[in-house]
This record gives sequence, C-alpha cells and structure tokens, in this order.
Amino acid sequence: MHPIKLSTKVIDSGIVDQPLNRVNNEITELADNLAIVESFSHSVVWDTGDGLMCFDASGAGSGEAVVKSIRSWRNDPITSLVYTHGHADHVGGSIAFANDAKLRGAPNPHVIGHENVTKRMDRYSATNDLNLRINRRQFGGIKSDMKPNSGNMREALALDEGAQYFIPPATLRPDQSFVDQLTIKAGDTTVEFHHARGETDDHLWGWIPEKKWIFTGDFVIWNYPNAGNPQKVQRYALEWAQALRRMIDQGPELLLPAHGLPIEGKQRIATVLDDIATSLETLVSQVIQMMNNGETLDSIIHSVKVPQHILDKPYMRPFYDEPEFVVRNIWRLYGGWWDGAASRLKPSPDAVLATELSQLAGGPQVLIERALELVETNIRLACHLADLAGWAAPEDPGIHASRAAVYDQRRKGELSLMSKGIFKAASRESEAVVKAAEIK
Repeated sequence: MHPIKLSTKVIDSGIVDQPLNRVNNEITELADNLAIVESFSHSVVWDTGDGLMCFDASGAGSGEAVVKSIRSWRNDPITSLVYTHGHADHVGGSIAFANDAKLRGAPNPHVIGHENVTKRMDRYSATNDLNLRINRRQFGGIKSDMKPNSGNMREALALDEGAQYFIPPATLRPDQSFVDQLTIKAGDTTVEFHHARGETDDHLWGWIPEKKWIFTGDFVIWNYPNAGNPQKVQRYALEWAQALRRMIDQGPELLLPAHGLPIEGKQRIATVLDDIATSLETLVSQVIQMMNNGETLDSIIHSVKVPQHILDKPYMRPFYDEPEFVVRNIWRLYGGWWDGAASRLKPSPDAVLATELSQLAGGPQVLIERALELVETNIRLACHLADLAGWAAPEDPGIHASRAAVYDQRRKGELSLMSKGIFKAASRESEAVVKAAEIK
C-alpha cells in the first residue's frame, strides 16, 4: 500500500494490521518531484530542479540498494545530502552516494549537517569496538516476528559479526555545518534547517515553507520516542518535545520521517506531534517532581508510567525504546548517574556480593531454583536471582543453562527491541558457559 494512504488509514482508524516501519528499499513518489526510499533509515529525495537533495543516506549495508532505487526514479545528479543526524543508519550509506557520483564523473554530493555531526563521527571512531558490540547486542534479539517485510534488516543494520567499522572511514562528512539555523536556496526554493536536541545532540529538522513539507528525521519514528536507549549516550526528552511544538507552529501539510510512514494533512500531523510531545513533557514533569520530593530512582521508575491508551496509539507503541528507559534518561540528565541508594555509590563487585548472598541462601543452586520458580509470577525478581547465581558460579554449566532459560523467557514477554536484544544477550552469555563446559 502507498505509504501515505497507509498512514492516513492507520492514524484515522487507530488500527494496525500491517507493518508500519518497512525496510524494503523500494521508492515511492509522494508528491510532485518528491519520493521516499523506505529503508533503515529512509532516504527522502527531492528533485529541486537543480539536482536531487536527499535527506539521509541510510546505513552502510543498505546504501547501495537505496541509491539503486533512487536511480530507478531520477537520473539527475545528487547534488545535496542532508544528515538529519549522525547515527550510523543515517550516514553510513553515503559511501554508495559517493560511488554513484564517481561513476557519473560528478562531484560528491554537498553534505549538510549540524556542527556536532563531525564530533559524533570522531567519537564513533574512538569507540568503534564498543559501538559494534552495542549494536550487535541491541539488535541481537531480532526474530522473524520483529521484522515483517524487512528480511534484509541485518544487512541494513550492518550486523556482520566480522564488521570492522561502526561507521566506515569513507563515510562522507559534512561540507557545510551550522549551529542553530541555516537557510539555503535549492533551485528557486528556500529550505530551512533547524537544530534541536532530542534523540541526539546533532539533530536537525528541515522545513520548506513554500511547499509545507517538514523533514523530521528521528523526531518521529512511529514508535515510542527513542529518548531512553539504555546503551547509548544522553537523550533530551524535554527539548525533543519543544522541537515538536515548533514544528506544529509551522503548519506542515506533509511530514517526512526517517523511520515509519510519511503523514499527510495539517491536523493529522499536528495531532501526532502533539501526542508525542505531550507524553514526553508529562514524563519529564512527573520525574522532576518526584526528584524534587527526594524520591530515589528505584521509586521513580516503578511509579511513573505512560497510560496504556497512549501506548496503544499506532505511532506510540513501545516496540523499539520504552518509557521506563526514558525515565532513567531524564533522571540521568537532571540528577546524575547515582540512583540514590547509598550502597550503590561505591558498590562491592557483583561477584563478591553474589557469592556472599549465595552462601547465606544455601548455594547458587538454591538461588537458580528459586529463579525458575518465579519465572511465571515475578520475572523481574527471577532475573535478579539468576544473575546472582551466575555470578556466584561463573563456570557452572547447570546454573548457566537455567539462567539462559530464565532470560529466554524474559525476552518472550518483552515488547521493545532494546529489551529483547539485551535479554537475549544475557541468555547467550550463559549458553557460552554451557558450550565451553561441553568442549572440556
């Protein structure tokens, strides 16, 4: 189904009966001289009359397919490439754009991005192995039920176990950057780029006043906002909401995200942006109020919730990130990393604490057996006990076989991709202990 027709149907009805984040590398024309390649992330392509302007390049694993799809639509030079932000799935595909230019004897696209994009790329180079490991863990819980219509997701995410680079060195860097706002002419049309912190500190959103088109990058992802990712750097929930409010003020009539479906209609767009902004604002307000009241992080994360009717909205479902993680990031932004429990300010090593508790309980076997008993009634507590047993008996294959079973069960009950990936990684850790024992 045409992406705009699908988004209209889903938003107006509230019913989701097919995938909304499609990773098929197919191109669809959305308006005169405007098209979208649905990938991970999308690339939105505008024929300016003076060359093509592309918003985002997708990832290193999908860039070539994205360029191929663009070329099935237009053969004009790709003169401009806009990075909505510097995440790997938005910039890595720029290598394919450069290769396309080389084949045509043309210069590389002129790359536009916020000034922090280059700083992000430098940081990724310094933490290359860490980020490869994080992404493999984050997306390692993907199963067929997580990725309908996206059979090439692993390639799109560059989850090759042998990959050397989180972002390849040949990735194009911005030629033109800005701090707060940049206005340019593309052909005869004015294009505005506005910086705002949200998922990242280097994010921009694009606005073409004449056409009422807004390019939102990851400010809209057709999932609950990715403002909490437990393995990545600080996110900015309140500033994210403020950016969405500014977008509403422009009166956009066509919204073009980097993930999920484009949205048509001024009122429909305003409703979606307002719902996202309101939820983030509410979380921030509740967390700060509890912090002001002297509550600990433990109390806050088990008290502050997003109402289910909000999470049931097609563009707010917690299938990638989830509100509990956003709450933690709000705490981290306003209150630092200490969670308020004195013993965890300078804690004992996990293995030492686990061994002591194990001895008091009667051994790691007692802990793991209790964990298995709790799987159906209190899976959170079961995981604590399974970890303690595993730390107290790091080489015991029986203990770790049971720990793997606990975390496999935990994964099955989770909605968000991040939770699924991390819990599957925990299961794999214990499976590795079991396999090592078998080899011996």
